[in-house]
Amino acid sequence: MKKLSFLFFLFASVANAQDLAPLTVSKIMRDPKWMGTSPENYRWSADSKSVYFDWNPENNDKVQPYKLTIANRKVDKAEKDDAEKNAVINYVYNKDKSLGLLEKGGDIYLTNIKSKKETRLTSTLERESSAKFLYNNDVVYQRADNIYQLNLATGELKQLTNFVKGKLEVLPPSTRPTGRPNPTGTSQQDLWLRNDQTALFDIIKKKNTESGNRTTGRGRGFGFGNDDVKPRVIKPIHLGDDFMGGLTVSPDGKYISYRLIKQASGNKNTIVPNYVTGSGYTEDINSRAKVGEALSTYTTYVFNIEKDSVYAVNVSQIPGIKDLPDYAKDYPKQLEERTKKNEDRKVNLYAVNWNETGSFAVITGRAQDNKDFWILKLDPSTGKLDLIDRQRDEAWVGGPGIARDVRWIDNQTFYFQSEATGYSHLYTYNVTTGEKKQLTSGKWEVQQVQLSKDNKTFFIKANKEHPGITHFYKLNVNGGELAQITSMKGGNEVTLSPDEKWLAINYSYMDKPWELYIQENKPGAKAVKITKSTSPEFDSYQWRQPDLVSFKNRHGDDVYARVYPSKKPHPNKPAVVFVHGAGYLQNVHYWWSQYFREYMFNNLLADNGYTVIDIDYTASSGYGRNHRTGIYRHMGGKDLTDQVDGVKMLVEKYGVNPKNVGLYGGSYGGFITLMALFNESDVFRAGAALRSVTDWAHYNHGYTSNILNEPVNDPNSYKKSSPIYFADKLKGDLVMLHGMVDVNVHFQDIVRLSQRFIELGKDNWELAVYPVEDHGFVEPSSWTDEYKRIFKLFENTLKK
Repeated sequence: MKKLSFLFFLFASVANAQDLAPLTVSKIMRDPKWMGTSPENYRWSADSKSVYFDWNPENNDKVQPYKLTIANRKVDKAEKDDAEKNAVINYVYNKDKSLGLLEKGGDIYLTNIKSKKETRLTSTLERESSAKFLYNNDVVYQRADNIYQLNLATGELKQLTNFVKGKLEVLPPSTRPTGRPNPTGTSQQDLWLRNDQTALFDIIKKKNTESGNRTTGRGRGFGFGNDDVKPRVIKPIHLGDDFMGGLTVSPDGKYISYRLIKQASGNKNTIVPNYVTGSGYTEDINSRAKVGEALSTYTTYVFNIEKDSVYAVNVSQIPGIKDLPDYAKDYPKQLEERTKKNEDRKVNLYAVNWNETGSFAVITGRAQDNKDFWILKLDPSTGKLDLIDRQRDEAWVGGPGIARDVRWIDNQTFYFQSEATGYSHLYTYNVTTGEKKQLTSGKWEVQQVQLSKDNKTFFIKANKEHPGITHFYKLNVNGGELAQITSMKGGNEVTLSPDEKWLAINYSYMDKPWELYIQENKPGAKAVKITKSTSPEFDSYQWRQPDLVSFKNRHGDDVYARVYPSKKPHPNKPAVVFVHGAGYLQNVHYWWSQYFREYMFNNLLADNGYTVIDIDYTASSGYGRNHRTGIYRHMGGKDLTDQVDGVKMLVEKYGVNPKNVGLYGGSYGGFITLMALFNESDVFRAGAALRSVTDWAHYNHGYTSNILNEPVNDPNSYKKSSPIYFADKLKGDLVMLHGMVDVNVHFQDIVRLSQRFIELGKDNWELAVYPVEDHGFVEPSSWTDEYKRIFKLFENTLKK
């Protein structure tokens, strides 16, 4: 009897240990391993019979490799290097795919695909890379900064270029011997001495003559060739101090294109002090520059191999190269000066992209002011550019798949994506006929495109069914019906098998983290669940499936939101708005949120009587161009009023009390929280701002200049978009939380705002600092402390 009682007590204890409810901050902010670890990093075997992935179902210290056998659906542990041993070999093939090239250990190998015979083509101390076949089956590759061509039939190896680092130094004609170039990198003083020695001493003249004979093959005896054989000479092309990239050879072997990158100078990087260090001393972290920094410049060149000549592609011929942005009209004096200068805008031209035979060359380019993306036809013999497509956006060019290089389908046709209709869709262009064809259309986005191995089918990830649902589709390259392959409602992230017959699907739903499913690559096929990763403790709580709703904002646009209704609302009927970060990010969808901690915290808030709303405000991804760019030149404009309009919807449809509304968010969400408490203080009573941008002039260039242009050119946009200029309007209760080693949104941001509050005499704010945390917090203790403060703020303000 005692033994039975003990077992009952033991089982009850285990059951209680796995019972998560009631939720607390301390429970949900533990190391996420308590939830279970989802599988990740899917890799197919080359024969398409197995899927390898990383997983941790046993809750070990680290994830382990696992193998799924497709035939019997059996999952086993794999050896550490099994996936690599059985992986697809990414050969670079010749035109009939009978031969493949591969780089291993810095050398080039040739494989006969049918016989699997491998031949080592190079064995040198220097690294050979970027090997590919020309259309005539010769092999070209890069060694150091130069290109070499190998004739497989004869074994002849030919150097095609003579790129030399550094500058060509030239002495005045009076001090330079005729016909003797100056050795690169030799000082003027040393050159003078060398030439003076040659003029004075006959013995040196004699040695120079003999040396010249040896290097030109004019000697007799062992190791020397026939006097009639003239040495092959390639003119040196001096790179100066620039960096070279994008080195490509045309498939017909006639041209080599490359880019020279001139590094920007004069930029001042910021310093982030690290206070908690192993040395005991404060150590500085060298960080980024700020928006408005000087940018590197890019120049594309074409080298004619036969003529041994080179030219720079002239960007002045690009249509619209001198067009000024519309915002310049707001600054008449600046507009007058810029119009008078009539300068070409700076453009980053990418590598030349050749069709299969080398008969057609395409080059793409993006304006550094982010307003234009061009697809251009290049005549390599003359450098003439002709426009194929221009994407102009007075805000900034962007969207899924936009402003990327084109991909060839066949020798005449390439594909690309464009937001010309307001949504990112798929297009093809025929270089022979000049026909541009739109293959997809509608108020939804093509988010990813993959071309099938036979170049006959596109595999597409898109949100056609609903902005918050992604599916895998297939489409004929000539257009037609878009066939849906996946069917599960939620998020479907597909890794296609090498034979294109199977899908490894990373699938999740709102309340269900990611798991591995397997499905045949055909419409109507059933997806089979393979893994179960969540822990019993996680499963013991009934996680909410939020209401996924939409409402019209004050501008008449549809805005989507997740709402977490409380089953037992507090008498004060409080509400909390969660604001996701990044700006251009989607969090209102049917799959598992990357903000999983905030998802659990929103469940905790709902359990404690709050109604919670999470809005895909203007600037969020997944909704097309107008939603994406709606914050142009005014961050804290439509993105903020969407939060206010969302609260209005909660009042009307969920019965919340408009006097008891708070909000919280991190990064961009922290920025919106600050703007809300400063500029919408009648709506929001309290807020918690995590790792917040307080002044956009202190953020990075790539992100900020897209949206607000540059501070020196568009200062008005920065003034109306930066919270620090509105700090005097703070009325509600504010808690700010920031990592001190944040190399993204620097700790300086929150320090500067704190100083403004001090000078303004504000006393309704607090600052919590986290000495060891970067932008994305890591330590569970930091997460716990942070969210305990946030919960305390709402409990003390919205329920009283």
